[in-house]
Amino acid sequence: MIFDSLLGAFSVDMGIDLGTCNTLVCVKGEGVVLNEPSVVAVRRGTNQVLDNGNAVGLVAKEMLGKTPESIEAIRPLKDGVIADFDITEAMLGYFIRKVHGRSRFVKPRVVIAIPSGITAVEKRAVYNSAERAGARRVYLVEEPMAAGIGAGLPIAEPTASMIVDIGGGTTEVAIMSLADISICESIRVAGDKLDEAIINHMRRTYNLMIGYQTAERIKIQIGSVAEFPDGEKEMEVRGRDLISGLPRRTMVSSNEVRDALREPVGKIIECTTRALEQVEPELAADLVERGIHLAGGGALLHGLADAMNGGTGLDCYVVEDALSCVARGTAVYLENLAVWKDTMESDADDE
Repeated sequence: MIFDSLLGAFSVDMGIDLGTCNTLVCVKGEGVVLNEPSVVAVRRGTNQVLDNGNAVGLVAKEMLGKTPESIEAIRPLKDGVIADFDITEAMLGYFIRKVHGRSRFVKPRVVIAIPSGITAVEKRAVYNSAERAGARRVYLVEEPMAAGIGAGLPIAEPTASMIVDIGGGTTEVAIMSLADISICESIRVAGDKLDEAIINHMRRTYNLMIGYQTAERIKIQIGSVAEFPDGEKEMEVRGRDLISGLPRRTMVSSNEVRDALREPVGKIIECTTRALEQVEPELAADLVERGIHLAGGGALLHGLADAMNGGTGLDCYVVEDALSCVARGTAVYLENLAVWKDTMESDADDE
């Protein structure tokens, strides 16, 4: 323990939001120091990362859907969990090296946010990837808890706090009280499913095949659940015509994108109401007063808070800086590691 404390004085401990779409890294006292896509570019058929192991994050995302036969751009996490162990290890190693910037002898302690519903095998994959990527000690915290802390909710008090964290692969719905999760529902419908819905709409309606990056741009620029106050928006979309096979462009309105997103958004609202149906009466009374807090990139979809309000009857609020909410929560855990480490899962539990 004394040796570990001495090492801690020379290492840059970090909190990591290991997301399906983006990975964010927080350092104690500095806030978010890294926010890059969870994408790695490798030579096809191997695990060799391009550019001497540096083709990770923003550089690799630019290659998505544009690589030649010899190169493959991979998103190693799917639905919030590790789908490719070796590539995740390479990605984490790159991010840790980029933030740590110290001798490999002094390794950092790492707090990683994980989805609440993952299995023991999936947790073990996170431990192994982080350790082999260069972490000295790995602690796991559930995403809803990290999001609640990052949003500044009073989760340690004897009152209900409710968070809906809409990430890239999963939506986590949690009702928390007394520093623990009372009710939790998780559904693998989130940002990626919204992108898929837009891709399917373009294929069915316009016979136009578009990529995930284009779908994401459509979602961000004109995606909505409610009408825009300044009228409907339009956007030019380019892709490949499924009939002629040739490149083509067309105009798409926010109204039709809203229709395309209705089904996945409806599933997120259903997941939220399922959690509310299980809550204890006293906690339910608290939620009538405190409402629901939305976090994650999906929370930024225009009109989602109003749609949640209509589906649940509770006031809904988008938390400040919703994208980095979970990462900021891991940083708070990091600052209080001496106090909270016995309540957190860590790789030391297996020793």
